[in-house]
Amino acid sequence: MNQDKNRLNQNKGYMNWETTLELAQKVFAEKKPYELAYRVNVKYNETENEFILPFLNKEYHVKYPSGEVYKPGGEDIPIVNKILILHYLNSSKGTPLKNKWISFKELPSGQIYVDPFHNRAIRPLVTIFGERPEQMVKAGIAMGGKEEKMGDGSVVIPAFPLVPVAYVIWRGDDEFPPSGTILFDESAPDHLPTEDYAVLASTLVFEMKKTAEIVNRT
Repeated sequence: MNQDKNRLNQNKGYMNWETTLELAQKVFAEKKPYELAYRVNVKYNETENEFILPFLNKEYHVKYPSGEVYKPGGEDIPIVNKILILHYLNSSKGTPLKNKWISFKELPSGQIYVDPFHNRAIRPLVTIFGERPEQMVKAGIAMGGKEEKMGDGSVVIPAFPLVPVAYVIWRGDDEFPPSGTILFDESAPDHLPTEDYAVLASTLVFEMKKTAEIVNRT
């Protein structure tokens, strides 16, 4: 397991998406399917040779051993989502949730990536929902999340079965602009490499934005 994680950390960087995906698929092909399904608590369909798991409140299928990620109906999937799904399957140790929130900088080497994380996830979160945290909460709930009692508006979204992500907004006033934060369960390092959490957090922000637009039209 550690060898797999080291290989991921040494070779991926989200600079070359295709190369990153190919590497993740190679690592995935080396896994033992039943052990993997049990460890990360996802379904494995032996007849179809594929894993079935929820991501962003939608069902995804992953062919074994090819690592092909698809959705029933043939809907296009962004390559970043394919990579995140494979990295979760490859990296997760199956550690149960510890029910204690930590910030991004508390993740391993989080200090190194904190500026990109802020620019990629926190800043868009505040720009989009800073003046309307209630819309963030509604969108998060529509994505399978649960409202929490933090800040002036907060919601926890189960990105993967063992990876909840908390989004918190504080409204601005005459003295201070709106602010926000994104939190992870203390078990987070056992499920994805730190760099992936910056990508995942950003992905969820923009999914909430799209969902909020749909909710507002209904």
